[in-house]
Amino acid sequence: MTACTTQGTATLKLLWWLKTDVYFKMQALHINGNDLTLDDVRQVVHERRPILLQPEARIAVERARAVVEDLLENDRVAYAVNTGVGKLADLRISLDDIRQLQIKLLRSHAAGVGEPLAEDVTRAMVLLRANSLAKGFSGVRPAVIDTLCEMLNRGVHPVIPSQGSVGASGDLAPLAHLALVLIAEGEATFRGKRMAAAEALKQADIKPLALQAKEAISLINGTQGMLAVGLLATLQANILADTADVLGALTVDALKGTDAAFDKRVHQARPHAGQSLVAENLRRMLEGSLIRESHRECQKVQDAYSLRCIPQVHGAVRDTLAHCRKVFEIEMNSAVDNPLVFPEERKVGAPKRGVGSTVPGDILSGGNFHGEPLAFALDFLAIALSGLAGISERRIERLVNPALNEGLPAFLAPGAGLNSGFMMAQVTAAALVSENKVLAHPASVDSITTSGNQEDYVSMGMIAANKLLRVVTNTCNVLAIEALAVAQALDFRAPLKTGKRGQAAHAAIRSVSPTITEDRIFTKDFERVAALIASGKLAEVLR
Repeated sequence: MTACTTQGTATLKLLWWLKTDVYFKMQALHINGNDLTLDDVRQVVHERRPILLQPEARIAVERARAVVEDLLENDRVAYAVNTGVGKLADLRISLDDIRQLQIKLLRSHAAGVGEPLAEDVTRAMVLLRANSLAKGFSGVRPAVIDTLCEMLNRGVHPVIPSQGSVGASGDLAPLAHLALVLIAEGEATFRGKRMAAAEALKQADIKPLALQAKEAISLINGTQGMLAVGLLATLQANILADTADVLGALTVDALKGTDAAFDKRVHQARPHAGQSLVAENLRRMLEGSLIRESHRECQKVQDAYSLRCIPQVHGAVRDTLAHCRKVFEIEMNSAVDNPLVFPEERKVGAPKRGVGSTVPGDILSGGNFHGEPLAFALDFLAIALSGLAGISERRIERLVNPALNEGLPAFLAPGAGLNSGFMMAQVTAAALVSENKVLAHPASVDSITTSGNQEDYVSMGMIAANKLLRVVTNTCNVLAIEALAVAQALDFRAPLKTGKRGQAAHAAIRSVSPTITEDRIFTKDFERVAALIASGKLAEVLR
C-alpha cells in the first residue's frame, strides 16, 4: 500500500469515527517528530484534539523500515532486531522466532506495579511515543504509529502502573504496558470503563497489530513516561507561578506592605528575566489600590522577606521552569529508542535499487533512552515548586499571626476565641510544605544496577516524575489556603479595596467560597479554590 493510500485510509477511518461518535471538533494535528509543541500536547491531552501521521513523515518512517527489512533479508546482525536485549544481546534470534520475540519482550517487560497513571498522563505518553516514532529513526512500520493515533483519537487508554521504571533504557515497564494494548493484551479504559485491551480495541473498532522485527523494542525504549509527567507538570506550574504572583500581591496589600521593593529600577539592577517579570506583575496587581494609599505616609521602611522578596523567589521559580520546559521540549521531538536507524540520504535522480541490491543505511546502538536530562529537570522543577509553596506558607503565617498581621483579627477569625478561624489552615499549609521538602530530595542522584550489570547507571527519572506530581498537588493546595486567607483579610479591610485586578481575583475566590463568618469545615473550600487555581481562573487576572 502506498504512503498516500495508507494516509487516506487512516483519514477516512477517523472521519467515520467522527460521524458515529461526535468526540472531536478540532482539526487533526499531523505529527512528524520534529515540531510538537507544549500547546499541542495540551490540546491533544485535555481537549481531545485528534492526531494523524504527517504524509512526509510517513515516507521517512518507511525509508527507515526498509533498512531494517534489508538487514534481515541479508542475514546481518543488529541489536534487538535479531538478537536478545539487555544482557542477552549476544544471543542470536532466528527469523522464525522474531515475531514471537516481539510478544515476549512486551510481556516480560510489562512488570509494573502500583496505582495506574492518570488518564491525562497516559494520553500524553501515547502522543509522545507516536511522535518520537514519527521522526523516522526507529525502523517501525507506519502502521504502528497509525494504531497509536487511533487509540488516542478513539479514547482507548492503556492501564499503566505508575511504578517499576528506573529510567535506564527509558521507561521500559510503563511503555511495555502501553504497547501491550497494540497487540490486544493487557488492560485499557474505554469510555470510562476498565476492561481487557482486546475488548477495548473491539469496541473502538481498532485492529490489533502483529508486531514485526524491532517494533517491540522501539515501543518500550524511551522516556515518554517521565516526559509526559514533566510536560503536564509544566503546564500546571505555569498556572501556579502566575497564581502565586496574584496571591502574593494581594497578601502584600492585605498586610499593608509597601510596593517600593517592586520598583522597576531595583530589578533592572539585577536583571534576571523571571524576577523582572514578577516585579512587573506585582506593580500591575497593586495599581490603584486604596489600601496602599491609606498608609503611604506611614513610617515603615521595608517588609519581611516573604513580601519584599517575592520577585526574587517567584522569579527564580519562573527561570527554573523556563529551563525545564526547554529540556522537555527538546525531548518530545527526539528519537529516544535503541538502536536507531539512519537511512542514507538518496540523491535526486539516483537510480532505484534493483534486485539483489541493499538499502544503504546504518543501525546504531546508543543511549538516547537514558533519562538523565529529564530526571535532573524533574527534580529541579520539584525543588522550585517547593520554594513557591514555602514562601506562600510564610505569607499565610503573617496573615494569621496577630503579632505580624497589621491589626487584622487573630487567625482571621470573626469573634476570635469562640472561633479559631484559619489557625489549623496554616498548620495544614505547613504540613504540605514540610512534605514537599521530603519530596524535593532529588531522585536523580541515586542509581542502582539492573539487567545483569548491563544497565549499571540509571536515572530514576520516573521516580522523580511521580514525586513531582505530588509536589504540584501540594503546592496548589498551599496556594488555595493562601487564597482563602487573603480573601478573608481583604474582607476585613473593607471599605478600603485593593486594585481592580486584585478585586477580580477576590471575586473569583468568593464565587466558590463565601466569607467565613463563623468556624466551618474548610476541606471543601480548599478543594473548590484549588480547582479554581488549577483551571487558571486566578492566573487570568494578570492578563
